[in-house]
Amino acid sequence: MQKIEKVFDVNSVLLVLYSSLESLIEERKIELIYEMDATIPKELRGDVDALNRILKKTATFVFEKTNKQEIILSLSAPEDFFYQEEISFKIKDTGIAKKELLGYLKENITQELARLEGKIIEDKDWDIYLKIPFLIGELAHRRHYRLPDIGMLGKKVLILSQSEKVMKSIKKMFEYFLYEVDTGFDAFKAVGNDLCHYDILVLDDTLASHEFDQAVAKLQKEAPFKYVLLRDSHIGDMRDSEAMVTHLIKPVTQESVFELIATLFHHTIEFEENRSEDKTCIVDLQSIVDKQHAFKEDRFVKNHVSHDNLSHLIQQKKELKLEILNTKLGEENAKKRGLKYTTELKDFLEIFNRSDIYFRQIAIEKSTTKIKAFCSDLEKRAKVIGAESMLRFADIVSLIFVYDKLDMLVIYPGRYHIELKNLTEAIKKYLDNK
Repeated sequence: MQKIEKVFDVNSVLLVLYSSLESLIEERKIELIYEMDATIPKELRGDVDALNRILKKTATFVFEKTNKQEIILSLSAPEDFFYQEEISFKIKDTGIAKKELLGYLKENITQELARLEGKIIEDKDWDIYLKIPFLIGELAHRRHYRLPDIGMLGKKVLILSQSEKVMKSIKKMFEYFLYEVDTGFDAFKAVGNDLCHYDILVLDDTLASHEFDQAVAKLQKEAPFKYVLLRDSHIGDMRDSEAMVTHLIKPVTQESVFELIATLFHHTIEFEENRSEDKTCIVDLQSIVDKQHAFKEDRFVKNHVSHDNLSHLIQQKKELKLEILNTKLGEENAKKRGLKYTTELKDFLEIFNRSDIYFRQIAIEKSTTKIKAFCSDLEKRAKVIGAESMLRFADIVSLIFVYDKLDMLVIYPGRYHIELKNLTEAIKKYLDNK
């Protein structure tokens, strides 16, 4: 078999993959996240067409079968990439049975893998693990992203998103340039809510609001930090903002972060002259985000049901006769998704073990962002296993903070403790009989 060798940009391969999945991504509301190690060269040499087919077939199968909302494709390579080395393409936490995944891969990508002299690795930590050897694009050019100006070095970055996985992947790409990177509101609080501590703020567009932009615009008059909105590629129109904004488009690659930095600091001399270490820019960004989200959810609900009907709605839900664990429904759900029901039950026990303690804490804090994320995950997993009563509980709690009736939360940590105890016992009883 004749080997085909072309020089190609690995970032372009990832963008082609995303384009081929875009309709499926939109339909199933799943986010594709790229995690790239610093050891990945920008340019490789090999059969890029075969690689494109392998990635497209593999990712399409995963996106059609998974019940997850985020899928991470991880790329890694040896530290010393001198001539020809193996690139690893890995995916974990797909929610798909490994036997089904391996069966599909062996049946559908074997031919392309043979062309590339690649192999499927069976590994307990990864659902999909492919190793494919590639030549480096050009000898002695392993680190392809070199910042063009000394004034672009030594920056500090704050990344804010509802997704820990998104923040982690982008953090790694900024750290390639030896930047100091903080992620999440807790890290921001640790520096006293001081935006002047950072040179770059990367904010997920889903957290942005007019009030947020106003706060940033005001602070930009005091210090020239850069405001970057992380947004989906399918959103066509840029919303108006009073602040000076640059956009970073998902899915993020190492090259797009490099281009962002070059764009942000092309006037590095002016930036360095205006920067002052004595300035402080204190702003409680999380309060602004929480307030905006509560406002949006409140308006949404009021368009459908009046605020006065909340208690009536909750009572109606409580009167429904629901099972603690509808195993028949759960088995059907698992079968439809190509999952093993007992595995899903065991996963639920592991994930939500002692979660009643966590729920009590976030209820005390009245953190709408954390409660929303918790209830969303609880609803999704309870639905899959047929935990009808727990699904109702999550739905009721969601209604409470949507209506901004957080004072009602005081009784729900105790109720969740009981719900979790009953469900745990039902799951263990089912598993013991298998």
